[in-house]
Amino acid sequence: MQTIAIIGSGAIGEAVAGYLAGNEGVAIGVAVIEPGMESRARDVYGRQVEIVTDPDDASTPVDLAVDCAGHPALRQHGEAILSRGINLVSVSSGALADADLYERLAAAATRGGSQLRVVSGAIGALDALSSASVGALQHVTYRGRKPPRGWLGSPAEAKLDLESLTEATVHFSGSARSAALEYPKNANVAASVALAGIGFDDTIVELIADPDATRNVHEIVAQGDFGRLEFRIEGASLPDNPRSSAITAMSVVREILNPSSPIVI
Repeated sequence: MQTIAIIGSGAIGEAVAGYLAGNEGVAIGVAVIEPGMESRARDVYGRQVEIVTDPDDASTPVDLAVDCAGHPALRQHGEAILSRGINLVSVSSGALADADLYERLAAAATRGGSQLRVVSGAIGALDALSSASVGALQHVTYRGRKPPRGWLGSPAEAKLDLESLTEATVHFSGSARSAALEYPKNANVAASVALAGIGFDDTIVELIADPDATRNVHEIVAQGDFGRLEFRIEGASLPDNPRSSAITAMSVVREILNPSSPIVI
């Protein structure tokens, strides 16, 4: 039996808990939440789970920690968890655009003999892109296209009239580092593509609000010694969060289950 701690009690955490319900090989032992979210956490994870605001306060031993909460949670708790020798699965790849945080988390993992495992999240083909990076990659572009409501709460609101948009409009074009830092709630995919491929500064990103889009669309185009790659996925959003794709939660669950699976892809 693998006992895990989940950081966060939002839409992704709730979806992960739902997928794990009934799985006899995994138990959610601890939930790490923001102060004031105890009632929400009980609703999501049940009364048997230990609820804390700091992972150091948990008395339940865990084998794995899972960040479903976003960039601030990874900044706040990541180093302590990794330093204790606990592997950390995270959806917050965009936080790693902060070079200082990247180095601190890497150092903590080295001290603890642990790993920060960034999930594929809403995108696919990262295995191929990562393999291609062993050779020379000349060019990687990521395009993220969402319905206007999927950009609510992001800098796109200040750039576009999202409520009355009539045609697809690019509201960001630049490096993956700039995208991840400027759009912390929307550009984790751009960061994951950068981490798998040619890095934050050389990966080109375009973010698009499209009134004709009905789903979140993610595209990768890459070229290198391996050949040429084109990938596109149209992801359904989580019911409670139009900014997040359902497959993000699924990728977290797959990463949780892989260590106990006899054959892993």
